[in-house]
Amino acid sequence: MLNAKVWLAPALLGVMLAGCGGSDSDDDSTGDPVGEAESFHYVEGTIAQARAALQAGDLTCEDMVQGYLDRIEAYDRQGPSLQSVIAVNPSALDEARDLDSRYAAEGFQGPLHCVTVLLKDNFDTVDMPTTAGGLALETSQPPDDAFSVARLRDAGAIIIGKANLDEYAFGFRGSSSVGGQVRNAYDPTKGPGGSSSGTGSSIAASFAMVGTGSDTGGSIRVPSSLHGLVGIRPSLRLISQDGIVPLAHWQDTGGPMCRTVEDCALTLSAMVGYDPGAFSGQRFRFDHDADLMTSPFEYQLATLAPSSYTKYLDGDALSGARIGVVRDLFGDGQGENAEVQRVIEAALERMRAAGATVEDVTIPDLSTILSDYRSVSRYEFKTNLTEYLASWPSTTDGHPRSFEEVYQSGGYESRNAGTFAFYDSAGTDLENNADYLKNINERPDYVRQRFLAALENIDASGRPAGEPFDVLLYPSVLSLAPDVGGSPSAGSNNRLSPFSGFPALTMPAGMADTDPALPVGMEMLAREFDEGTLIKLAYAYQELAEPRQAPTFTPELEEQPEPAPVALID
Repeated sequence: MLNAKVWLAPALLGVMLAGCGGSDSDDDSTGDPVGEAESFHYVEGTIAQARAALQAGDLTCEDMVQGYLDRIEAYDRQGPSLQSVIAVNPSALDEARDLDSRYAAEGFQGPLHCVTVLLKDNFDTVDMPTTAGGLALETSQPPDDAFSVARLRDAGAIIIGKANLDEYAFGFRGSSSVGGQVRNAYDPTKGPGGSSSGTGSSIAASFAMVGTGSDTGGSIRVPSSLHGLVGIRPSLRLISQDGIVPLAHWQDTGGPMCRTVEDCALTLSAMVGYDPGAFSGQRFRFDHDADLMTSPFEYQLATLAPSSYTKYLDGDALSGARIGVVRDLFGDGQGENAEVQRVIEAALERMRAAGATVEDVTIPDLSTILSDYRSVSRYEFKTNLTEYLASWPSTTDGHPRSFEEVYQSGGYESRNAGTFAFYDSAGTDLENNADYLKNINERPDYVRQRFLAALENIDASGRPAGEPFDVLLYPSVLSLAPDVGGSPSAGSNNRLSPFSGFPALTMPAGMADTDPALPVGMEMLAREFDEGTLIKLAYAYQELAEPRQAPTFTPELEEQPEPAPVALID
């Protein structure tokens, strides 16, 4: 554990605030809510509710941050012991006091004023080490924030800490040599998924308002599904990859993980933007050899990113929507998969009742896509990690400067020794590796053309089979949360978005009939840079079905013995 110490006070509860309204009550520039007053609760508290409490003067930013620190102290290493947080930010309370002073003089300091954020610990921060969960990087101190982290701070957010993860973002088990095994917030005997496991568990448990994850092949969407969260894997190139410890630049992206669609819309709005840096990954075309964008104009031309994604919060968006259901990705209907299918079928019926057209669709050559192509992480991790580690001097922090140094250090869980050996072997001589070249040169066009054919509802003869679909829909994960130490059955569903570069959003479809109840997630895939449609339909379903339920193991602190004022991190 890192040597940051934070002393805690009793949680602040019983605060009055204005409720969160729909899209017609959201101001895109400030996020100011309109609604009736209600008591503020840290459990499931939203950005709009927190903003209203601050605006009413019933709560300071310092109070808000302290309340979330109290929850981390009470539940992350005690109680259910979720082990979802690697470190808290020792400057968080000072930053909160500064925001309080600036608010008194100037008002809100951005749309995310005092929004507490837990970052997956592969996002660089200038004020905390970035470990990627591996002991080899325990003291690795980047010289600046990741581009997307700087954007969050510019919007007024407070980085309250770093979330645990499956170390080096390798898999879905959700454990690391720095932070240990993350546990599922809904049932601590269950696993959290990965690799953004700590973000999933901590945001589900309301240890912060929102979190970030990174996704190479499902690492935002899998833990979001298992924790009843909204998780957005944006279109590749929309969010800069700068300052995110890489797994494979050709597939990596960061994105938000939140309890509500509207909070993800606000967080995504802050994270996007043109980055002129060399590590942004923001190519003008979806082409491995394309040049990086050279100006905000080129970025806007390519992405059509709105000033705020909150403009898409439309509670009536399911009326007239067209949803293509990819039955080939639903699983075999056996065991836990039967319950996953039952919950999603109920969600589809709700969508139909709200006026959506829900039809089955076939993705051309889907079996070929899933059998002939593969993730490029096996090829790119070795080179990409070295590029990242070599991007700043090690004279002050002594961090490893290459993949080889990390590999030889043994600073990782023993279960990953074979993974490092495999990546070491696979990541050499890439310019002559036929399989790697096939996946970066052939795969994009082949996959994107067939996904577009499904979205456009084009049949095998090339003729329209009906009206185009707004999104494709399928289960996020084929099983429920596994036992601790196991990985959920993701099937191949997690590959669609990274293989195509198209955006995907996972959200809770409902809760499984288990004891305790476990979330079931459904995923929607849209056309490139059409995050707005995903947000619109997800918000409408959220408002219609209210599918998320809070975990029962991390209630409001007033229901628990008051934690002793001891150091959070020794």
